[in-house]
Parts: sequence; structure tokens; C-alpha cells
Amino acid sequence: MDGHRSEATATAMTTALAAEMREVVRALLSVLDPEQVRELRAGPARLDAPELREWTYLPGGRPGLPTEGLGDRQREAVDALLATAHSAAGAALAHGAIEVERHRRAMVGATGADRYWLRLLGDPEGDGPWGWRMNGHHLAVHVLITAAGMRVTPHFIGAEPARITHGPQAGRRLLGPEEDLARELVTDLDVGRRAEAVFAAAPPDDILTRADPFADPDLLPTGLPYGDMTPGQQRLLQRLVRRYLDRAPTAYAQECWSDAVARGLDALSFAWAGGRAPGDRHYYCVRAPDFLIEYDNTQDGGNHAHSVWRHVRHDWGADLLRAHYTEQHG
Repeated sequence: MDGHRSEATATAMTTALAAEMREVVRALLSVLDPEQVRELRAGPARLDAPELREWTYLPGGRPGLPTEGLGDRQREAVDALLATAHSAAGAALAHGAIEVERHRRAMVGATGADRYWLRLLGDPEGDGPWGWRMNGHHLAVHVLITAAGMRVTPHFIGAEPARITHGPQAGRRLLGPEEDLARELVTDLDVGRRAEAVFAAAPPDDILTRADPFADPDLLPTGLPYGDMTPGQQRLLQRLVRRYLDRAPTAYAQECWSDAVARGLDALSFAWAGGRAPGDRHYYCVRAPDFLIEYDNTQDGGNHAHSVWRHVRHDWGADLLRAHYTEQHG
């Protein structure tokens, strides 16, 4: 009975969030000119088209509406839409990635406005699936909505620099909690457990899944299983996982966590590579049957961080789209 109530509550919250997103999209469309609307709607008719699994967190152009030419009201409407895909903490991270990128450009003397691209996919006014995505350097947010729910992965946040050392934001670490929780966990391990968790003295140069169209936990090292950790270490790993899941709106974050608990937290594992001292180049990942998490801070001498949350079944809303198209075509 409690499960039915929880499912009904999640569905109601998703429905409310979808309605909010529709209103924000309407507000955005109302302040764009016809050519901007055409750019915004760039994309194939079917949302399971292979090209929609192409993404990157590197600098460079993307399909969609570029934000660098937007006016103030238009930019505010885009910011409002970005916020709807996140919890308050998640929205702060997403907007923070943009702010840190501004700092990076200022430090190297680069001029110009923010360079991100927004795409509206499907028709938010219709009964079919729809969604949107916003991509650019160190930011990748993908949203898919159907009557059955919403999905928000792949979700990527990066920070260059990972720690700001100059200017009014000096000391800011956008992904500080993501780094500190994992370091606390690996530091707490005894010699035997640490030998199982640490798979390399030198970390990889980037996240191992890169911009793969399909999430594959088998690309990651196995590491130390949750069941082999002490209760305190298990609590740290739970906090680390929740830090990533809680980027999403509450209903979806809770759905993902409940699924992980139902499958058994013993299926989680944690792996680390690199140094353990603050400032050392390092990498970690969390594997689970349904999702994976990766973090690296290896470039620029250990001051350039990447973090990603992928879901094996949910990326790109694949499960919701499959159910929708199966039902639609009998």
C-alpha cells in the first residue's frame, strides 16, 4: 500500500513539474523571434532518433538555439527552464557551471557571452513525449517527459577551475562536496579495503565513459563492494550517491534512490585512482546495476573537474519512450 501511495505521489509531482515546464516553455517562446524558435526546435520528429544520443561536454557548437545572442528577458526565460529540471541544489550546480565558465574566460582574456545551446524536442502542448536539453562546455542537461514520468540523464557538470584562486570568487569549489565525500570515504578505508578500492596509482585523464551514447557500467573498475564496507563507510557512500541523485527534482531523485534500495545497496561499489591529498590528481566512480557515477579532477594539475550521472535504463528517457511507442503502435 505504501508503495502504491509513493508511486501515486511521484506521478502527481511529475505531472505538476511537467505543467510548470510547459508554462516556462510558453514564456520562453513568447520572447523569441521566429528564427530563434526555429533554432530552438531543431531536432528529429521521433525522440528516440539515434542522433539525439550524441552529446559532448567539450567546447564547441551544438544544434539548437545559441544563448550568446539572447537578450535579458530571453536569458531569464532560459535560466528559468534550466531550474525546472533540478532541485534547488541541482539548479545551483547547473548555473554554477556557467558562472565558473565565465570566470575561466575572464582569466584568459576571452570576450563574448555564454555559449550554450538549447533544444526543444517534441511538442509540450501535445499528448506525446517531449523534452529539452541544454548543452555547452561543462554543462549537459537532458530532459524527457511523458505521461508516465520524467528523466534527466545523462547529467554532466564540470568546473574549470575546480577551485577558483583569483578574483571575487576566490576559494569557490563548485564540485567541492562531490570531491570531499569521496576523499573522506577512501581515506577512511583500512589497508585491505583500500587495496580493493584503489585500482591505479595514476588516475585516468578523463571520465571513462566519455560522451558514450549508452551508459555501460562495465567500462568502470569494480572497486570495493558496499557490503565489504563498515557501516560508517556505507553511510558515506550513500551520501555520495544521494549527492548526485539529488541534483534532480525531488520526486525523480527519490524514485532512483528507492530503486537502488529495492535492488539492494550491496550491489553498489566504489573505486578510486590517484592521490588522496587535497590538490592531488584523482578519479573515482560508483557502479550500480542501474546507474553509474564518475568524477575526475586530473587536468590542469588537478584543478579541472568533471562529474557525470548516467542511468542504464533511463538515459535519454529510453524506457519512457519505449513504453510510449509500444503502446502507440500496439
